[in-house]
Amino acid sequence: MAENAGKVDPFESAQKQLKKAIDVLKMGDDIYEVLKEIDEYLEVAIPVRMDNGKIRTFKGYRVHHSNIRGPYKGGIRFHPGVNVSEVKALASWMTWKCAVMGIPYGGAKGGVICNPKEMSEGELERLSRGYIRALGDFIGPEKDIPAPDVYTTPKIMAWMMDEFSRRKGFNVPGVITGKPVDSFGSEGRDEATGYGLTIATREVLKYLKLDPKKMTAAIQGYGNLGHVVADIYSKMGIKVVAASDSKGGIYNPQGLNPAEVMAHKEKTDSVVGLRGARQITNEDLLAMKCDILVPCALENVITRENAGKVQARIIMEGANGPTTPDADEILEKKGVLVVPDILANAGGVTVSYFEWVQNSMNYYWSKEEVNEKLDKLMTRACKSVCEIRDKYKVDMRTAAYILAVKRVAETIKWRGIGC
Repeated sequence: MAENAGKVDPFESAQKQLKKAIDVLKMGDDIYEVLKEIDEYLEVAIPVRMDNGKIRTFKGYRVHHSNIRGPYKGGIRFHPGVNVSEVKALASWMTWKCAVMGIPYGGAKGGVICNPKEMSEGELERLSRGYIRALGDFIGPEKDIPAPDVYTTPKIMAWMMDEFSRRKGFNVPGVITGKPVDSFGSEGRDEATGYGLTIATREVLKYLKLDPKKMTAAIQGYGNLGHVVADIYSKMGIKVVAASDSKGGIYNPQGLNPAEVMAHKEKTDSVVGLRGARQITNEDLLAMKCDILVPCALENVITRENAGKVQARIIMEGANGPTTPDADEILEKKGVLVVPDILANAGGVTVSYFEWVQNSMNYYWSKEEVNEKLDKLMTRACKSVCEIRDKYKVDMRTAAYILAVKRVAETIKWRGIGC
């Protein structure tokens, strides 16, 4: 995955995807000029006293892409591969994701270059609090609302919310979403991205007139997202035959038991070695013959080098930006239906929006209420994208961008931005 990530500039990919939709809509260059670049970004240095007593300085970023439709919104990732281009791309994808879902946010993203797997809990807390202090007023409940992303957790969000609140002198729960339920969080937030993806899968299978009980799936990235997807797929009747993580993958044509896979991973720190399953590589999984491929890891894992080997009928993008533009073209020619990240994994930001609303009201909903509201918005978005796909005769990603860009462009029109 790291090798592929170095070959493609993620932000350039995001700009190409935007330009394709604008060209289909014949909107001209003005809209593209307004939306192709980020609004601003902040680069910070975060000194942290490590457990050995020495100070280590970490580099962090926060990118604002667009707040035309509402406050900036996007996650924070802790990962050794974080870079400016990646964060810019992720911020722009958040703009389109929020617009596809029809929620009143723009796009942002943050990241810190670190390896949380090599850090103690105390070091992670000091890093998390230091990052929020460094951001200062670059974030806020009406300005920019971060959330968890790769290798950040509800506990880390609670530390960040607490640090921002300490600076203000009073509780500001709405500054961060994805918090634990007991620290102003929302029921259903942990599972929201995976649950939303399975709703999208349900609607796409209806659109294609396919029976879920006759479908097989392979899931790359068996963390919280991948596990939730596998669990709900199994309940839908979709047979999960393969799963993987950063250390490798496993395959069983008779189907994997999601609970057993997760228990093994929690015990051994990997899905590899599960009894009764054959070991495979991540590359094997991407090329596996199956009905539904669900990449839930990092961006740029399906590229022009391996897209021709993909045998899945449908790709549900659980990760952000897992498919490059070159790969999209190859997959389209092969007849593979790619359900894009800005639709497929939008459940997380949608329930983050619900959490922010609950924080503002200081009134909290049950998990059943949250899931019902998420189902309604995901279903509406999926149907709209499918209708646009049929109307314009385009791929699903371009259809989702068309929906998003239309909504953003309409806001620009009424606000008069650029006049």
